[in-house]
Amino acid sequence: MLDITHLRGSRHAIGVAHGQRHAAQIQRSIEVYDRLFQDFVGLDWAAARQEARRFIPAIERAFPAILNELEGIAEGAGLQRDDILTLNCRSEISLTQASGGCSAFSLYQQGRQWLAQNWDWRLDQLDNVVVLHIESDDAPPLVSVGEAGMLAKIGLNAHGLGVCLNAIRSQTCGDGLPIHVALRKLLESDGFTSAQRIVAEDRVASPAHFLVASAAGQAAGFEVQPGPPGVLEPSGGRVTHTNHLYAAAATAYVTDFSKPDSHVRLRRLNELLDPPPEAGVSALFDVLSDHHNAPMSICKHTDVDLPEAERMETLFAVVMALDKRTLHLRYGYPCKARQTLSITLD
Repeated sequence: MLDITHLRGSRHAIGVAHGQRHAAQIQRSIEVYDRLFQDFVGLDWAAARQEARRFIPAIERAFPAILNELEGIAEGAGLQRDDILTLNCRSEISLTQASGGCSAFSLYQQGRQWLAQNWDWRLDQLDNVVVLHIESDDAPPLVSVGEAGMLAKIGLNAHGLGVCLNAIRSQTCGDGLPIHVALRKLLESDGFTSAQRIVAEDRVASPAHFLVASAAGQAAGFEVQPGPPGVLEPSGGRVTHTNHLYAAAATAYVTDFSKPDSHVRLRRLNELLDPPPEAGVSALFDVLSDHHNAPMSICKHTDVDLPEAERMETLFAVVMALDKRTLHLRYGYPCKARQTLSITLD
């Protein structure tokens, strides 16, 4: 079971504490992505750092305060700011060739809004997963589950706003916010309307899917890209998504290169949620534990028939009860996890 890292204070102080607490994992993450960049896009770490620097103007324009935290993480971990910037731009650097899995859904039932997803990625990042509980001086408290050294990934905040992520493989990359920087800005927003404004106005550099929902019962999928996002409204109280684009506003401008299992997992999600089970933490983890169509199942286990560099498996699963401001986490395969870590924001 993972520990929760509590971070409080100024942006810089939060970053320093993050870097100190997770220095070894941050260094291992750099080693993982150094290998990945070389394997998939032919860049060593020094070249990747140069590529990441081109996103600084977008961050300075739309989210300048977060640069203080990036610098703090680097200081705490004994690294350079550009090392941490590069980790947070890993999607923009690598996802033209490498994509993760991930199956996500929102569900509104009996007056309660739920968010849930599996995060599927390389097994060599399993030990570098961290749970951050952040209480910044100038933003709402939030919880994020993601990779050491990164600003945010999947989580919720004290306003009852939650965010899930699906990676999209595409050759499109513009000049907006890097995906993981945008996720942190979303997690600091004060509600659904603010989140909509971020994806519409700040824009995101490379394609991804952000599934955003609020305790008030609002939900939508945003297929973000350098242009206007494609928006997926709930149907029957549900939004489902895997790793391909299907909103017309996104597919008209972006070509993705999804793997066949993305379509298989999406069909299965829709089968399991139409009609949905009576929503509860265990029932929704059961959906995320589904093995139908294995090895192209929602709960992904190692497929030894794939080349090692392309093997993806479920590293963690989350179920968020947004009205309770509670995130429930299963580390590793959700079908085998013996314990569920639950974090509630006041």
